[in-house]
Parts: sequence; structure tokens; C-alpha cells
Amino acid sequence: MYNSKIIGLGKYLPDNVVTNDDLSKIMDTNDEWIQERTGIKERRWIKEGSNDTSAVMGAKAAKIAIERSGLTNEDIDFIVFATLSPDYYFPGCGVQIQDILNMPTIGALDVRNQCSGFVYAISVADQFIKTGMYKNILVIGAEYHSNGLDKTTRGRGVTVIFGDGAGACVLSREEDNTKGILSTHLHSEGKYADKLIVESPSIAHWVPEILEAGENDTSYFPYMDGQFVFKNAVVRFSEVIMEGLIKNGLKKEDIDMLIPHQANLRIAQFIQKKFSLTDDQVYNNIMKYGNTTAASVIIALTEAWEEGKIKSGDHVVLAAFGSGFTWASAIIKWC
Repeated sequence: MYNSKIIGLGKYLPDNVVTNDDLSKIMDTNDEWIQERTGIKERRWIKEGSNDTSAVMGAKAAKIAIERSGLTNEDIDFIVFATLSPDYYFPGCGVQIQDILNMPTIGALDVRNQCSGFVYAISVADQFIKTGMYKNILVIGAEYHSNGLDKTTRGRGVTVIFGDGAGACVLSREEDNTKGILSTHLHSEGKYADKLIVESPSIAHWVPEILEAGENDTSYFPYMDGQFVFKNAVVRFSEVIMEGLIKNGLKKEDIDMLIPHQANLRIAQFIQKKFSLTDDQVYNNIMKYGNTTAASVIIALTEAWEEGKIKSGDHVVLAAFGSGFTWASAIIKWC
């Protein structure tokens, strides 16, 4: 059995910055209200007329990750792509990456676990490498939220939170089982799926209903019971982080860097306080990018590494919670 390690990281954010003040011009909101509840100051939204999509952004991040890994496109054995906003209803974005990057006819898998998507994707890739089936796997998280948001006062509770972006990493084989990804932990609780949901398209609302409903159909906009999600998130974050630490004989004091899903700065601050971590031990960038769902953990991980906040031998913890409900963690001995 092998371990897997991250050997290349990359990210891509659209150039178009949308501030809270910008949003106040199109809906009844303001900078103070948004920052107080979410910690967000600005986010990136793909500009109208841009060629960026989830797949295109994912490919841009992937190119950087592959280059930094020292490998070539031909060295990649498999693709795992996490997103809730694919370019098409089907097929998924993974196969588009194979085409955009002109890779050999390798396998491509899409993961649809929303905010937990990247950690789930890392876990899937890790299993393939552990068994020896593949040596080098490209893992991507990317989201194009801005074209699916209700940009009116009606939708402000959700719309102010989300941003666009992508991140990617190359996972490779590590023969030393004390290094790399030590363990991953995945959970779900589907009875709360309707607390954070985009209802349509669905089996009950497909082509005939779409045609009949016309332009006033709001079932395509995200719905979130914010307080309920928050209360569950802080509990599940704590549980899944502790699960990973206990599995590997570690304590809270052994965490060198926590990369939480960038859902809400208040959630991250709650977890930071509960685990008695300093500001240098938790990386947050939701202030700049908002919630980029499946892209948030990998974008934050990439930035933390770029800024020199992660070094060889560090215990890095990835943790996420989101729609489904799903939640997950990964414990990494950086190498």
C-alpha cells in the first residue's frame, strides 16, 4: 500500500472583483450587513462575455499545478473533478479537462458533493493511488456560481456569499507511509438535503415543467436555511477534525495548518477558538473570494502554500461541510 502526496498546486480566479458596495447598487444590502454575517468583503464573478466556465477555470488552475509538479500532461493517469456547477447538465467537466489539456484518453470522474467536494475528490484519488492503480492524479475543484444567482433583494441572503474560481492539485505516489495523506474521513446526512438546495432541474421538474413554467420559475435559484446550516456546520466541523486527529494519534496541538472550507468566516473563527488555534494556524481567504464551494479548500490550500505558511513535516488538516449534508476531513503530513 502506498500513500499519496500533493506535488503541485494551482489556482485561478476571474479578474472581475465584485465588492459589497457593488452589490448594494443592485439589491437592498450593504457592506456592514454582509461583513457582520459572513466576513466577506468582495468576491470574483466571471464577467459577461468572458470565455471562463467551470471547466475552463479548472483547466487554467490545472496547468499551473501540473507545471509546478514537474510533470507533463502525459504523466497524469486520471482526473477527478469536483463541482456543483458543471458546464453541462451532462457530461461532467472531467472529460472536458481531458480534452482542453490534450491529455491521453485517461479516465475522468466527477464528484458532486458541493462544499465538501474537493475533500471527497482528494479521498477518491487517494484510494486509487493507495492501491497502486494510478501513480499521478489531477484533482480539481471549480465553480461558476455567478450565472446562477438571484441578483435581486429576494436572493440577497445567498447571493452575497458566493463567488467563482478554481483550484487544482497533482496527487502522486509516496512510498513512505508516514508522509502524505494519512487519512480521509467522509460523512453524510441526507435527511437535511432540503436545507441547502437547488431544487431544479429534477425528476419532478424537467423538460415539460420547464417549458410550462416560463421565466418566473425560481426553483433554479439556491435556497439555504442559513441558521440551520450554521448550527450543524460548527458541530460537524469539530467532529470530523477530531476524528482525523484521533485516527492518527494526534492532538489539537499538533495542527500546524487548518484549511477550512470557506463557507462563512464566523464558522471558521468558531472552530479556531474551539481548537485553541492561532491566526497563523488557520488560513482564511473568504474575505477576498466569498464561498467558492468545491473550489474553496484547494484555492485556500494553494494560497497558504504560495505564502510559505506550509512547510515539509507540517500536519495540515483540510475540513469541509456543506449541502447534502456532507462533511469531510483529510489529515496530511506535508512533504
